[in-house]
Amino acid sequence: MNYHWNWRIFWEASPEGVGTYMDTLWSGLLWTLATAFSAWVMALVIGAIIGTIRTMPNKWAVRLANGYVELFRNIPLLVQMFLWYFVMPELVPPSIGNWLKAMPNASFITAVICLGFFTSARVAVQVSAGIHALPRGQQLAGTALGLTLPQTYRYILLPMAFRIVIPPLTSEFLNIIKNSAVALTIGLMELTARARSMQEFSFQVFEAFTAATIIYIVVNIFMVNLMRMLEKKVAVPGFISSSSGGGH
Repeated sequence: MNYHWNWRIFWEASPEGVGTYMDTLWSGLLWTLATAFSAWVMALVIGAIIGTIRTMPNKWAVRLANGYVELFRNIPLLVQMFLWYFVMPELVPPSIGNWLKAMPNASFITAVICLGFFTSARVAVQVSAGIHALPRGQQLAGTALGLTLPQTYRYILLPMAFRIVIPPLTSEFLNIIKNSAVALTIGLMELTARARSMQEFSFQVFEAFTAATIIYIVVNIFMVNLMRMLEKKVAVPGFISSSSGGGH
């Protein structure tokens, strides 16, 4: 049985009522980017806080932060997605659980929360590694200047640490874009789900997933170059080589 190639399928009307199949894929891309960017903001904020705590002198705070990292880093993302979507509404009071289930964008909100917490644990490791990579004299210099510990982190350690970890953070950002595809399991019609829907309606499986693959590649290449430009712009001369670029 020969496969019938049809690259014009993208300009044919989609049964989903959103225009052509190309419009369907475009809609999926927008949901993918909205999910990834929202989850990334959440992951960056929480990850920066947890990563900073992991480097502080308080042992109990460090243990709690390490426990947070191990919890979210060692449970598979798919399992976490199911736990947030199916189990969490059953653990809260019934009124709250029913409200969560009835939300019109429940799958989107759940995906953002799940990806945000999952990625924040990985960001925390990168941030703490960046802080530990700094010369110990920087923290001592802050103390000598009369800065408090929070001020030392805010004005000296974190600005330099984030410059160091831009390449690994870029990798985590690319991962969160790709990991958003897992959200199709809870009903979010992101890019992979739209490609799968196109394949089921048209039976043009190669065309659908080839288009999705190309879109993912283009988006990720754009993000890599954007982050490389950011790395060069914020690099401190003599401290971080702006021409390294190989860690993205």
